[in-house]
Amino acid sequence: MPRTALVGRMREFGTTIFAEMSALATETGAINLGQGFPDTDGPAAVLDAAVEALRGGRNQYAPGPGVPELRQAVAEHQRRVYGFDYDPGTQVLVTAGATEAIAAAILALCEPGDEVVCFEPYYDSYAASIALAGAVRRPVTLRAPVEPGGRYTFDPAELWGAVGPRTRLLLLNSPHNPTGTVLTRDELATIAEVCRDHDLLALTDEVYEHLVFTDAAAGGHVSLAELPGMAERTLQVSSAGKTFSVTGWKVGWVCGPADLVAAVAQVKQFLTYTNAAPLQPAVAVGLGLGAGYFTAFRDRLQAQRDQLCAGLAEAGFGVFTPAGTYFVTCDIRPLGGTDGMEFCRSLPERCGVVAVPTQVFYDDAEAGRHLVRFAFCKRPEVLAEAVSRLRRL
Repeated sequence: MPRTALVGRMREFGTTIFAEMSALATETGAINLGQGFPDTDGPAAVLDAAVEALRGGRNQYAPGPGVPELRQAVAEHQRRVYGFDYDPGTQVLVTAGATEAIAAAILALCEPGDEVVCFEPYYDSYAASIALAGAVRRPVTLRAPVEPGGRYTFDPAELWGAVGPRTRLLLLNSPHNPTGTVLTRDELATIAEVCRDHDLLALTDEVYEHLVFTDAAAGGHVSLAELPGMAERTLQVSSAGKTFSVTGWKVGWVCGPADLVAAVAQVKQFLTYTNAAPLQPAVAVGLGLGAGYFTAFRDRLQAQRDQLCAGLAEAGFGVFTPAGTYFVTCDIRPLGGTDGMEFCRSLPERCGVVAVPTQVFYDDAEAGRHLVRFAFCKRPEVLAEAVSRLRRL
């Protein structure tokens, strides 16, 4: 009998959709609006700090928990933004991006057979991390709006119904990738009630915390940890990549109760141990930038969102304007499409643009089969050219 090298729990996961679509962009010369990375560099002060650290000899292993100045900067950021008083020595852990933080947390907190409630569509690493832990995912669907102008939301009854006796953890991403929705305080209150009632731990992916737009129905980003009874059971995750346009640096962090952070650190030390020693102090500089930077960053992305959304609507898509993140999702049915995967694979040849089919982020693929995602974290002139090409549809 032929031997299969890959363990069974990982066989459902092939090459990520981001790798496939980015390769297609390279092969065809298409504009890549699929993968969420900016085409401009981050703030000069942050880049200069990285150069200074590289030239200054900070090129050996950083401390396992992260360099002290970054842990301090993260703690100060959480105090300034959320009012939390995290101890940088015991309640802040630096990771290799948010992806490692989430994987290490799930591996640390879930036994085989434990269940993890998550909201679909979900970032693809969530499902893989749950599988690596031998845990079981229990998705709750964020339903797409019936027509443009609405927002993605969930049915509270579905959330309550997803929790069972083996449920250990709730994994939440807001502002949400790929839908761009930002959960309201009322929605978060329902989630918090479920966590308290069933004594669940919560893991919150908040990498887009500084990208909530001024017209968001939610009124701004609220962390689940801010709600009553949640700080003591919640691990907050964020990273530098999206906020400072340095996605290649892979510097993230996890904050929360000392015992939960210690559990994550126990696992993290056997994954990467440490990473990005000269980049960590540069991220600390970024977190110390004044409010003006974060406001200008948001406003710039909001203008790019509006530019791309208008162009997509002109091209014939049904556009669901996002409240936050880098991404806008669209309904392809007005253009005669019914299957997002087929649509996205043919799009580069048809008009020279790459998007991502969101059905791959669902367990219930039918809920997202008609939806595709575009990234607007690109220069205005690139978005203008992409829109010009999409009008050929």
